[in-house]
Amino acid sequence: MAKRTVPLRPHVQDALTVWGHLIRQGRIDRKWTAKELAARANVSEQTVRSVEAGGRGAAVGTMMDLADLVGVPIFGVEDRSEIAIRRQRGEEMLALLPSRVRRPKNRSTDDDF
Repeated sequence: MAKRTVPLRPHVQDALTVWGHLIRQGRIDRKWTAKELAARANVSEQTVRSVEAGGRGAAVGTMMDLADLVGVPIFGVEDRSEIAIRRQRGEEMLALLPSRVRRPKNRSTDDDF
């Protein structure tokens, strides 16, 4: 059975392409070959080339790792400790939310204003 591929929305594909360009630019600024970056990230050279071309096949963690290795700020944050602070804030906010969403049982919407 063939793997089904869902088409990406155009702005998502554009974002992957931009991210790939930033990773490539960071790699070149460091004077690393794609093979050297691949070795540092423990991925194949083909994966690095695919990411730099805006390919959709790499895992998000791999893309973040490549970006971090070449100095591309993750979420636009330069300071790594700020990422940990944001993670903690997110966990605190999620703890305040209900654990599940419940839908009302067969209630009709009263839209008579």
